[in-house]
Amino acid sequence: MRTRFTEMFGIRHPIMQGGMQWAGRAELVAAVANAGGLGMITALTQPTPEALAAEIARCRELTDQPFGVNLTILPSINPPPYVEYRSAIIDSGVKMVETAGFNPAEHLPHFHGAGVKIVHKCTSVRHAVKAEQLGVDAVTIDGFECAGHPGEDDIPGLVLIPAAARHVSIPMLASGGFSDARGLVAALALGADGINMGTRFLCTAEAPVHQRVKEQIVRNSERDTALIFRPLRNTSRVAANAISQEVVRTLEAGGQFPDVRHLVAGQRGRKVFEDGDLEAGIWTVGMVQGLIDDIPTVAELIDRIVTAAEHLINERLPTFVS
Repeated sequence: MRTRFTEMFGIRHPIMQGGMQWAGRAELVAAVANAGGLGMITALTQPTPEALAAEIARCRELTDQPFGVNLTILPSINPPPYVEYRSAIIDSGVKMVETAGFNPAEHLPHFHGAGVKIVHKCTSVRHAVKAEQLGVDAVTIDGFECAGHPGEDDIPGLVLIPAAARHVSIPMLASGGFSDARGLVAALALGADGINMGTRFLCTAEAPVHQRVKEQIVRNSERDTALIFRPLRNTSRVAANAISQEVVRTLEAGGQFPDVRHLVAGQRGRKVFEDGDLEAGIWTVGMVQGLIDDIPTVAELIDRIVTAAEHLINERLPTFVS
């Protein structure tokens, strides 16, 4: 399946693996790349820029196909050394970066100067338009269904994707709620050049998270997520468990971030993924879990998505046209 996105990044299929904290590691990224998609190492999963460089090198030992790095930029009191992470990416010879979070303007000249193409993650049409004006090479557009931060507009993908396609001329990936061939074909019909999947790749054999997490995703329905931080205007979609429910109750009762800081600490979420204790902390998952009913290898997943999408395009959809 050839689209502007596959042509731009030299991949076989218009499927990208989202940059997932604690999960975007070499074994998953290489599996996606080897299967013809675009895998993404999550930079800030690595504790230091030096560790990121080592993870990129480890990924290269597992694949000779293109892959990229996600660099999420968030304003904070004690921010990570973003310039050093950026240098590690450039010095390692990576040629594709997904930026997310804060405005990436200060990083663009450095990446472009090193021949690195940039995809920026957006949650609204206005952000996608701004990203194109800044000079990014492509965008992903995240609908309200997505895991993690969906923005504050609450626009689902069925509306957001075609709305963005009307205003953005660079390649665009649809993100949030995608897991199978039906989603891929729908995204293409809505004006996207491919799909970005996070939760679906989290529930694969190669994903470096505990088996109990994957089995819980299979058990869960589309209703088993929670939206936390809504009163703080920093909404995040996570799995529904006792911890996320306590966060919601505390903030709805007038609490502030310091009142829930101990509940949402990143290391607690990491413990969920590593130890399989589903109540140890909050962990990110999307509504699309309701469409997931197995734990395939990455190669099996991508092959069946592409094969079924081709069937839909070539055989089923033409039957509706007389």
